[in-house]
Formats: sequence, structure tokens, C-alpha cells
Amino acid sequence: MIIVSTDGSCLANPGGAIGWAWVDHSGPSASGGSPSGTNQVAELRAILEAITAHPSAEPLLIESDSLYAIKCSSEWNASWRLNGWRTASGAAVKNLELVKSIDQAIASRPGPVRFRWVRGHVGNYFNEQADTLAGAAARAAAAAAGEIAAEPVSSTPAEPARITPDERIAHTERARPESARRATISEENTVLVPDEHLTLF
Repeated sequence: MIIVSTDGSCLANPGGAIGWAWVDHSGPSASGGSPSGTNQVAELRAILEAITAHPSAEPLLIESDSLYAIKCSSEWNASWRLNGWRTASGAAVKNLELVKSIDQAIASRPGPVRFRWVRGHVGNYFNEQADTLAGAAARAAAAAAGEIAAEPVSSTPAEPARITPDERIAHTERARPESARRATISEENTVLVPDEHLTLF
């Protein structure tokens, strides 16, 4: 199973520069940003980028600290799709293009996509890494738009962070404890994986 942590950042919500990031627990990562948006957009974009970057048939588990993004990707999207991409009250779905893109990415991916909510800013290693990358991407987007001063760039490019096998095993074990309960299917090809870190809904 591929395990990826995602996160989004918005410097001034709403309307400020945003950044998104995903961190594969086996080592690779990616991030990007836009000059304006919302925190919800950033969180959804991080999930979309993580799915499209892992197109294999191997099961994909996405960890996120955004219940909104998880529910848009695994629960609400099913009823919205059946309702012509309208909410139960008939209102337009917010962030529709991103939600539809995630829905299509999950449907077209050969392997299943699973989601797990993790609490943010409590020392979860991979969540913190994604948060750092997303924040840096948001600041870079703001700097490119002339909103803030660019961060100083070292004359010597930093080496990408490398995760040792022992670190990967340790963090994976914390993410997938022995007490983890059996996954429950919320819709076809999308599974929510509950454990002690998850707020059930």
C-alpha cells in the first residue's frame, strides 16, 4: 500500500496565496501554489495532486487533517454526483471543478483510494512535512505575485529530505497501529480507514 500525507495552506483565508503538498511515506514529495484561493481549495488540490501522481493499481491511502476535503472526496461526492452536482438543498457545490476532478481521478485509478483523517499540528511527522511544504509553496506564490518578499535562497541547493527505512517503519506503524479497526467501504473504490486518529462520521 502507498501511504501519502497531504496538506494545504492559505496565507489569508479567503483570497490569499495558497499552497498544496503531498508527501509519500516512502520518500517522494511535491508541492505547488497559486496567488489566490482558499484553504479548502488548497486541501482539495493537495488530494487531487496526490491521486494523479500515484496512478498505479496499488492501493493508495491518503492521510489528511481536513475532514472537509476527505468528505468531499469520499462521502458527499457520491450523493452530489447522483443529484447532478447539487447539494441536498439544491445549492451549487462549492469548489465544484476540484471536487469533480477528484471524483474522476478516483474512478479512473486502477487501484482503490482510501482516506484517513489525522489531527494536524500534533507532531505527526508526515503531516508536518506536508504542512511545511504547503506553507513554503504559498509564500512562494505570494512572492511571485509581489505580495510578500521572496524568501532568501541558499547558494547551495538543499538536499531533499531522505527518510531512512527505520524512520519509515516507525512512522508507518504509528499511522497503522495494531488496534486499527477494519476498514469500512463508503462508496465504490473509496474506503475510509478508521483508527484511533480518525474522527468517525
